[in-house]
Amino acid sequence: MTRAAGASRPSPPRMSPGDRLVAASYALGWGVVRHMPERFAALCFRVLADSIWRRRGGSVLRLEANLARVIGAEPGDPAVRELSRAGMRSYFRYWMETFRLPSMSRERIIEGMNITGAEGISESLERGRGVVIALPHMGNWDLAGAWLVHIGYPFTTVAERLRPESLFERFVAYREGLGMEVLPLTRKEGGSAMAFGVLAQRLRQNRPVCLPAERDLTASGVEVDFFGARTRMVAGPALLSVQTGAPLLPAVLWFEGDGWGVRIHEAIPVPAEGTRQEKVARMTQSMAEVFEKGIAEHPEDWHMLQRLWLDDLEPRLGRAP
Repeated sequence: MTRAAGASRPSPPRMSPGDRLVAASYALGWGVVRHMPERFAALCFRVLADSIWRRRGGSVLRLEANLARVIGAEPGDPAVRELSRAGMRSYFRYWMETFRLPSMSRERIIEGMNITGAEGISESLERGRGVVIALPHMGNWDLAGAWLVHIGYPFTTVAERLRPESLFERFVAYREGLGMEVLPLTRKEGGSAMAFGVLAQRLRQNRPVCLPAERDLTASGVEVDFFGARTRMVAGPALLSVQTGAPLLPAVLWFEGDGWGVRIHEAIPVPAEGTRQEKVARMTQSMAEVFEKGIAEHPEDWHMLQRLWLDDLEPRLGRAP
């Protein structure tokens, strides 16, 4: 059905004042921070991180609760408090570098990246099998992605849809400007997007796929043991590996001085026996164990400021509603 002559187009949804403030803040970051001297920008973001850390808002308290599980302590332990300060500084460093990344030179990115296990990527692509790289939210995953593009391996990833929509579109444009192909996790009007089919197609075209994987955003992920408690992780990385034959390489990232550290682990083998669901579950648990070890080694660089474990998400039996 065509629009009647003279009919007006539907107006785009109006942003709330909060959404407008968020969009303006990010626009300011991309417009200003990239032009700052790097050391001055780093100082500004460290001061901002310390200020927010001292206020002990909900995000800081959640980070402390998550880090307490990692190091086996109570959230009120002084060691957790100091670790959360380092964690907020690391998180704000990620944002400082994100705003500056479009102006970073190829040489700066490649020379600053201390990476081990990269041969796993090249060997798999040389065999024509594609490769699935799964990673937790650690260090600077955007910079690691830029490094992968700069060495000649443009890849496809999936992004959570953000509010406001203009912010999501800006992030997509930012990452695509770095050479990534970005697929939305969900449709604009709601419901799941068809990202999985496109990812499988890219792997069959012998392209890398990179997926953040330690937090399930669909409520239909695979249950795993993680730091002594149950959580859900996304099934996508293991399922793509089982379905396409592309190896699943878990990776961990951290900050290392003025540069970045990355370790790409050996491929998680596809079990020889079991149903597809059973294979995916076992591979996802193996992936979780790699993440667990990497996060334990670099807990300050794990940027998990959201609820993660099931007993933080769901009411326990006997608890009043």
